Amino acid sequence: MAVEFRVLGDLDVRIDGRTVRIGHARQQCVLAALLVEPNRVVATEHLISRVWGDEVPDGATATLRGYLSRLRQALAGADEVRIVRRHPGYLLAVDPDRVDLHRFRALTEQARRAGDDATAIGCLERALGLWRGEAFDGLTTPWLAAYRQTLDRQRLAAALDRNDIALRRGGHARLLPDVLALSGRHPWDERLAAQAMLALYRCGRQADALAHFHRLRRRLAAEIGADPSPPLAQLYQQILTADAAIAPPDPPGGVELSAPATGPTGTARDAGTVPRQLPPSPGVFAGRIAQLARLDEQLGDAGHPGGAGSPVVISSIGGGGGVGKTWLALRWAHANAGRFPDGQLYVNLRGFDPTGEPVGWPVAVRGFLEALGVEPARVPADPEAQASLYRTLVAGRRLLVVLDDARDAATVIPLLPGTPTSAVLVTSRRQLAALVTTHGARPLPLDVLPDDEARELIVRQVGPARVAAEPDAVAAVLRFCGGLPLALGIVAARAALHPDLPLSSVAAELTTAVHPLDALAGDEATTNLRVVLSRSLAALTPAAAEVFTLLGLAPGPDISRAAAAGLTARTPDELRLLLRELVDAHLVQEHVAGRYRMHDLVRTFAAERAAGDEAGSRCALRRLVDHHLHTAHAAALLLSPQRDPLTLTPAAPGVTAERLDDLAAALAWFTSEHQVLMATIEYAAGSGLDTAAGQLSWTLATYFDRQGHWHDWATVARRAVEATGRSGDRPAQAQAHRLLAGACSNLGRYAEAQRNLLAALDLFAALGDDEGRAHTHFDLSMLHDRQRQPREALPHARRSLALYERVGGPLKQAVALNAIGWYHSQLGEHHYAIVYCRRALALSEQAGSAYGQANTWDSIGFAHHHLGEYEHAVDCFQQALALFAGIGDRHASGIVLDHLGDTWAAAGRTDAARDAWRRSLSLLDELGHADAAAVRRKLST
Repeated sequence: MAVEFRVLGDLDVRIDGRTVRIGHARQQCVLAALLVEPNRVVATEHLISRVWGDEVPDGATATLRGYLSRLRQALAGADEVRIVRRHPGYLLAVDPDRVDLHRFRALTEQARRAGDDATAIGCLERALGLWRGEAFDGLTTPWLAAYRQTLDRQRLAAALDRNDIALRRGGHARLLPDVLALSGRHPWDERLAAQAMLALYRCGRQADALAHFHRLRRRLAAEIGADPSPPLAQLYQQILTADAAIAPPDPPGGVELSAPATGPTGTARDAGTVPRQLPPSPGVFAGRIAQLARLDEQLGDAGHPGGAGSPVVISSIGGGGGVGKTWLALRWAHANAGRFPDGQLYVNLRGFDPTGEPVGWPVAVRGFLEALGVEPARVPADPEAQASLYRTLVAGRRLLVVLDDARDAATVIPLLPGTPTSAVLVTSRRQLAALVTTHGARPLPLDVLPDDEARELIVRQVGPARVAAEPDAVAAVLRFCGGLPLALGIVAARAALHPDLPLSSVAAELTTAVHPLDALAGDEATTNLRVVLSRSLAALTPAAAEVFTLLGLAPGPDISRAAAAGLTARTPDELRLLLRELVDAHLVQEHVAGRYRMHDLVRTFAAERAAGDEAGSRCALRRLVDHHLHTAHAAALLLSPQRDPLTLTPAAPGVTAERLDDLAAALAWFTSEHQVLMATIEYAAGSGLDTAAGQLSWTLATYFDRQGHWHDWATVARRAVEATGRSGDRPAQAQAHRLLAGACSNLGRYAEAQRNLLAALDLFAALGDDEGRAHTHFDLSMLHDRQRQPREALPHARRSLALYERVGGPLKQAVALNAIGWYHSQLGEHHYAIVYCRRALALSEQAGSAYGQANTWDSIGFAHHHLGEYEHAVDCFQQALALFAGIGDRHASGIVLDHLGDTWAAAGRTDAARDAWRRSLSLLDELGHADAAAVRRKLST
């Protein structure tokens, strides 16, 4: 059977393509320590040092033998791999070619011995392609950390060798994205800096190459007080003076880099006419390094066709209004104009221009013919003939054609050159899928600027001194604009025009405006965000425009397709087409399959449009609340089938709850909708939908408890208490007090929890609700238990059992019996505890409650532990862990792991104890639980 060991990433072992489980991290470290030296004996003492470092446990040699035995079992299916005991240690017998680390080293050595660049770069590319991430990812020991640094240096050396060869062979355009990314990870490497500068320069980005040098020079001066090396300084001078010695080489194979312009005799005034139609490059431009590199990559083949059948190279920049598509296109076009010696054609197709109608392709073709020197009298009358003449004139010429603000693919296609020596750069607010499908266009979706690039844009407009002087004001501007370049440009221009105006005043104008978009109304239509967005909206079908306005009302960071169907009262199939239209127009993003979001300013615009129909907006939002409530209620009952269901009013017409088939689907739904549901509760509580606010809070309790989201639980429970208080629904108010008490108890706010439970108890007593009283007495017992007060907890547990025996079913009795048993254990009465808990376990099994069984197994394990019956205790805890994992309760799993660690420690199994405590601490730390501190203390001793 073929075996493969992959360590250049996470440790991955495969036999005949099937992944083999190697065990826990410590056992993986043993295999890693052997894999780095295949077919060589590794002394036992060295193995122990590599695996445990300075924290060698007692009995490490015996533990190591156990690990090796289990590794042999895991690898038993691979005949060509053996772990052999050979004095003074162990040997892993395997073909080194089966280990990616050793294949990497063999390929790099082969590259060094190669006699030609083509062979060498092929070997290096294959070697670097073996890496999937950080070597031995996820494994942490002092030896591995040091070894990983060695491998990182070898990987970098191979990348640098590959880069040098690629630059010698004229591969700068394809190489540039990798070099820039690598330079970001290794900012001090001067050889890499030189490669990045040379690649940038050869891609026509002289200014960026020089800026790269200056950044390194400033870093060196600030950090170590040194200057760049003489070779790097010399390269800087060569770039500065455009020295012919560093010009791009001819590509391999002798392909010509340029061709003479050709055209039919008599059609042009001057066969040598070179059009230069690009508008000025944007005066203030920041960031977009990754996108510029992507354009370099996409358009890197332009002018170098692989054959007669090669397509025209087309890059299509797509994005919403104001996101900076034209700025990016012009920046790249000017930086790369030298690559297109036969000229640059440009047309603004005004597909979404607020000041006029779109430009049709026949008008654009006539403008191109004029730029190419065709006399007006020689222009054919028929538009198709004009397009044919245009394609004839540009055939074989190395031109860059920029088609800005295209409304659709039909406008673009007639303007495409017919031969692949030219490149085409298109911008549009739509995705132009037809252009991608039929002409192989390479899409480049453009999103908002990240904070650092947005800040740089403001710095370039208003100056670094003003920005540094008012960091809070700048942060407020960045939050308001959300990285949208048009918004940033409008605000920065206003600040630049009023140099005496504090930036805090500019920020205040934005954040206090009654209508936020009023603050982004520039002097011209193209710099007025509301007008820009209106043109995008006008290009939609009426149905899509209606959906857009309603989506702006939806609370939460995003919305699912199913929820949007409820909001808009449309069928899912009908809505799918309309959402696709909005995504295509870049007004909405499908950031996760089936989930949609808007930029905050676009959402503000949509909400403004919806404000004209107040009654319709209220109905739409009521439908959305009903969708979330009915789906969440079904999901909550899947998480905890034994919960008493709510009595819901029927959902509004047009609303269908999502179908959730099982526990996993319910948990996944709550996880996806977590923030949306919280925002929906806030909306409902503030809009008079008090019953819905209280009921939605109820649906989230089990999910929040099991996932440890106790702060969020407390937030929604407080809304439920307020809402039920306003509505006068006393049963719901009592339940809301219980919900809030549960969250406060988990957060360690015991006094607040007790106040809420006593309030609930009073309400249930006044209502004559014995089951509610039973629930609340049980909650009070748990609250005392959290405070290490078993003697005070026991009477409440007994009272809850007595009430459940009158009004509750088997499961509720089981829960109370388990609690009574647990408190007896806390009081040292472990035999009594087992008696009660065994009764609880039988009832939980009868009710089919995995949660009840898991809790009870934990209690029984705890009692066996304190009776010294460690083997029985471990079995019980393992049962509990398996059940809790199945229902996704991370909090309870963390507690059981802590108990399991205690048992292993008492049994003298130190390694197993520490492993269990580490797993417990990982879960409790992730949840922010107070019990994490106690577990951490155990690990520190």
